[in-house]
Order: sequence, then C-alpha cells, then structure tokens
Amino acid sequence: MTDVAAEPNPRRWLILAVVGTAFFMTILDVAIVNVAIPSIETDLDITRQTVEWVIIAYSITFGGFLLLGGRMADLLGRRRIFVAGLILFTLSSLACGLSHALGSAAVLIGARAVQGLGAAIISPAALSIVTTTFTEGAERNKALGIWGALGGSGAAAGVLFGGILVKYLGWEWIFFVNVPVGALVFGLTERIVPESRADVGHRRFDVAGAVTVTGGLALFVYAISKAPDVGWGSARTILLIIASVAILAAFLAIELRGKAPLMPFAIFRNRSLSGANVVGFLMGMVIFANFFLLTLYVQQVLGWTALRTGVTFLATAGTTVIWAGVAQALATRIGPRLVMTVGLIILAAALYWYTRIPVDGNYWPDLLPAYLVFAVGLAFAFVPVSIAALAGVAPREAGLASGLLNTSQQIGGAIGVAIVTTIFTSATAGKHPHSKAEAHGFLTTGFQHGFWALLALALAGAVAGFVLLRGVRAEDVRESEAAGVAI
Repeated sequence: MTDVAAEPNPRRWLILAVVGTAFFMTILDVAIVNVAIPSIETDLDITRQTVEWVIIAYSITFGGFLLLGGRMADLLGRRRIFVAGLILFTLSSLACGLSHALGSAAVLIGARAVQGLGAAIISPAALSIVTTTFTEGAERNKALGIWGALGGSGAAAGVLFGGILVKYLGWEWIFFVNVPVGALVFGLTERIVPESRADVGHRRFDVAGAVTVTGGLALFVYAISKAPDVGWGSARTILLIIASVAILAAFLAIELRGKAPLMPFAIFRNRSLSGANVVGFLMGMVIFANFFLLTLYVQQVLGWTALRTGVTFLATAGTTVIWAGVAQALATRIGPRLVMTVGLIILAAALYWYTRIPVDGNYWPDLLPAYLVFAVGLAFAFVPVSIAALAGVAPREAGLASGLLNTSQQIGGAIGVAIVTTIFTSATAGKHPHSKAEAHGFLTTGFQHGFWALLALALAGAVAGFVLLRGVRAEDVRESEAAGVAI
C-alpha cells in the first residue's frame, strides 16, 4: 500500500470516473441548495436567520475539516477514508430529505453539518486517489484537468438540477438524489479502487485543531446571525463573540505547538499563497452571499419558480466557463495579480448593478447584464486566485496549499451569508407592510443593503490582491504548471 503503483492501473480512467462522481456530488450540493432556500423557508415555516444555516452548516464543516480529511486519507488509507466519507455523506443526505416529512429544521441543519463533514473527507481523499493512480506527467495533468472541469460543472449543474427537482418533486429530492448515486459509487469503489496510503513512520492527526477551528467559527457566525434579534451590545452577543474568539485562540495555540499541525504556519511565508488565501476568503464571502441574495430576490419578490431561477443562473455559470480559459492564459502570461484585481473590480461593477434592483424587475434589462458581467469577473478573479495559491509551492505541499484555499473559500462563504442576512434583517427590522407590494419593497431594500456590503468586500479583495500579490511573477506560475501542480 505505497503511494503510487509501479505500473499504471489499467482501470485508472474508470477510477477517475467513480471518485470524480463523488467529488461532483459534494460540489453539486453547494449550489443545488440555493434555489431551494425559499421553498425550505416556507415549508418548514422558519425565519431567514434560521434557513441561512442550511448553507452555513455545510460550508463550515466542509471547510473546517477539509485539511484533516486529506491527512487522514494519506495516512490511514485513501480508499478507506473515501468510503467512510461517502457513507457519511449519503446517510446524511437521506436524513436531510427526511427532515421534510418530519417538519424539522433542526434535523435538516444537523444533517447538513454531517453532510459537510462527509464532503470534507470525500473531496481530498478522492483527489489523493487520482494523483496516486495516475503517473506524473501529461496523463496526470489531463486527469487533473478533468477534475477541475467536474468542479466547475458541478456548480453549474447544481442550479439547474435543483430547479428541476424542487419544481417537479419537492426540495427534499435535492438530497434524496444523492442516495442511489452514493450507493452506486460505494459498490464500484469496493470493486475497482485499490487501497493506498503514504509510507510514513508516524501517523498523527490534529483532531483538536479541526474541532476548535470549526467550533470557534460556527459560534462566531451564530453570534452575528442572532445579533439583530438580541442586540449587538447585549450580554448574549458579547459573550458569544468572546467565547468564539477564545476557541479560535485555542486553535492557534494548538497549531503553534502541535507536532502535526492541521495548518502549518510556515507555509504562509509564501507571499503568493498568503495573499491568495486572503483574497479567496473575501471572494468566498462575495460569491456565496451573492447567489443567496439573488435567489431570495427573484423568488420572493419577482415570484419566479425554482426552475426558472436555476435556468437563468446558467447564464452566469456558462459565461464563467467560457471566460475561465481566457483568464488562465492571461494569468500564465502576465501573472495572476493584475488579472485577479481586474476580475474583482468587474465583480464590484456587477454588484453595483444589483444594488439598484427594482421591486418590479425583469430578467432583461434588470438582471441578465449583471449576470454576465458577474460571470466575467468571477472567471477573472477565481482562476488567478487558484493559480496564485500554488505559485512557488513545492509539489509535495501542493495538496496542503490547495486545501487551504478551499478552506478559506468555504469558511468565507459561510461568514458572508451570515453577514448579508444580518444586514438584511437589520434593514427590514420593525417594518410592518400593509400590502404585498409594500412587503416586496421592504424586501428589495434589504437585499440592496446586502449587495452594497458585498460590493465593499469585492473592492477590499481587489485592494488585498493588488497589495499582497506584489512580486508574484508569471514565471512562478509557469514553474508550478511545469511541475505538474493542479491549478
């Protein structure tokens, strides 16, 4: 059970298809829930501050346990850990769907947290299986290119599949659909995926680090999401924030003193990696919260169905895929710094458009132009930040660097959704509409406030990228690509 087989596995492309399907499911479940949020809110009769946790719970556990999942896969056995994550993900998906019949938001949110944990185990374990199944060189790079395409298409497919399932079967089926797929992947994995693990003497795991960072962030997000109800200066809010800071301080202490830290701080000496993670965190806040707000606006104010919402979002997804190739070519040629900065400014322009959404808006001209502009900005920001995170990183640390960026984006997304929900709630607090039109007006005003906050975050990301990535050269990017690093 060494790292890589001496001879290429004759089933390697089938192995890629099997583990890639599981990875596709984890990405799909980030996007697929967005279009179902209004239906979940209505069916379970819960507040917006509660329904946001359907997204937040998944993102926090996904991001918080991602690095631990990767280390466990390498040291305990990649297939073994992959299967464990797959079982967690599949069973929790079943529980998410059953929460509809139970009428329980608590069951849904708890199951989503477990689902995020399963995704945090599946994603790095599956990628590790791919990188050790294919020998280094052109064939592995091709496999990693397919892997990257699965990630992008998962997000695009999520909004469409989510709309179809919610309209024709009900929102519970966005979770039930994972069960037969998970069972099929489990059966095939047992038959065709060989076991492997890193050949090291000591097998240490930083479970305490993963638990404290996840717990501290969850408590912090809970504090800011409840602050509009109990008051920012209330004893409850202050105590929750102090407790979350204390837990996160414990995480830092664990990482600095641990023999096998989850997040080795030495890697942050790489200026490009550090800057990319700051920008990635801010981008995660913008991207997750943007789609959260847009979904609520088009369904609760404009009255669109979940299916129409999903179909119209394809304009963003498709345009992003088209422009991603251009962004990668430019970042490779002139370096990621300028491309990323321009991308975030373009995102800010689209978000400014959203701050002007009317209560009686139409797809054209009120939304589609901004959808397309946002997509171009997303491609020009997301691709370079992924490249910058790995520029100058040694191949043996590429997995850690990639995992850190994914963690930053997932956690940023969770905090971003919480922040815009808090802003929306504060903007609409105390409003008592006397008509449906007036209620829609209050909602639209709340969404506009949220988009202003996201615009500020996008501009902050542009400034951070321009300042922190100074000195990152195009040559660093080309060297990373030549070394076979997946970007």
